Amino acid sequence: MIENVALVKCDSYDYDKVKAAVHKSIELMGGLDLYFTPGEKVLLKINLLSKKTPEEATTTHPAVVKALAEIFMEFGLSVVIGDSPGGPFDKSQVEPIYELSGMNQVAAETGAVLNKNYNAFEADNPNGFMLKKIAMVDMLNHVDKVVSVSKLKTHGMMTFTGAVKNLFGVIPGILKAEYHMKMPLKDDFANALIDICLRVNPVLSFMDGITAMEGAGPSAGNPRNLNVLISSASPFHLDKAACSIINLPFNHVPTIKNAAKRGLCSPDLSDINIIGDNIDLFKVDDFDIPIEMEVNPLTKGIFKPFWQLIFPLLVSRPVFDKDKCVGCGICKKNCPAKVIEIKNKIAGADLKNCIRCFCCQELCPFKAIEIKQSFLFGKITQSSGIQRSIFNIVANLFKSSK
Repeated sequence: MIENVALVKCDSYDYDKVKAAVHKSIELMGGLDLYFTPGEKVLLKINLLSKKTPEEATTTHPAVVKALAEIFMEFGLSVVIGDSPGGPFDKSQVEPIYELSGMNQVAAETGAVLNKNYNAFEADNPNGFMLKKIAMVDMLNHVDKVVSVSKLKTHGMMTFTGAVKNLFGVIPGILKAEYHMKMPLKDDFANALIDICLRVNPVLSFMDGITAMEGAGPSAGNPRNLNVLISSASPFHLDKAACSIINLPFNHVPTIKNAAKRGLCSPDLSDINIIGDNIDLFKVDDFDIPIEMEVNPLTKGIFKPFWQLIFPLLVSRPVFDKDKCVGCGICKKNCPAKVIEIKNKIAGADLKNCIRCFCCQELCPFKAIEIKQSFLFGKITQSSGIQRSIFNIVANLFKSSK
């Protein structure tokens, strides 16, 4: 099925420009009456992640959230704004993030309601590929429909985070770590993200790509102006359009690759109809994208001794900057594998048992954790495409021997 993806140029977070871009996006997508009925309650599921200001390009920008809230409320909808960021899902963790990210101001100026329901429930998901039951935030039980409002960013573990992965934020707080621990392989984790997205079933998805994040995303990367607001009824097709803009091949993005395998989208652009501005207006060839090969540190079988020897030479690893680390313990608290310790107010990790989810880097408020590419893998990725393909085939053989 061909899905429309709307691209609208917006070159700043000037509120009038953002609201005009949001209006145009909605018109291109057929208007709100195609998706909503006045009187319904809608959750704007934004991306908050951690304590970051809008200028750091980690969180959905408040201007985008405000524009959506105002337009939705003008149509006659009730609007709830919410997310479950990293760390504990409670008042002490979430409400300071609302303040720093600008969401308190959005609520005050629009009359939209910030979610302050920190309860959770277990949702049945009988059609799930990886997850037959999903722990979810209770705010979902108190709205009629969900709209995903993501940020265009790179991601150390999953390469790219967008409309689909944004829905991982309905998993309550530190329970996210359990999902990482149970599914350390990228494809397994990607299928879990797809299960969650399908269960939430957002009626519309918007992506803030006005200022994106490249490099060490989703929190320690660098802002990069792309000047685009992207929207679609399909989060899978929206993510494909976004990846096309940043020149990221779909088979390098586990959520897109596995969505295509499951028949939720095609593995190429053949099922996307770009509407609005021409995609070539936004494309960049030099977007800084993290490179990480899929490997399994828990490999078993006849290859295990060799794999244990070569594994540290192949994979990227978290490196803790002693000059920036203050020993706050956030990385330790949120490490799914429980391999981080704080000694003399400096964090360090047992890399032998690290599952390479990079939650530590993602949630560090001081950007004190860098994901370092291995020397050997760096050499391989600089070699010819044929050499790299052979290497990946061999690596996958080792992985399948578990």
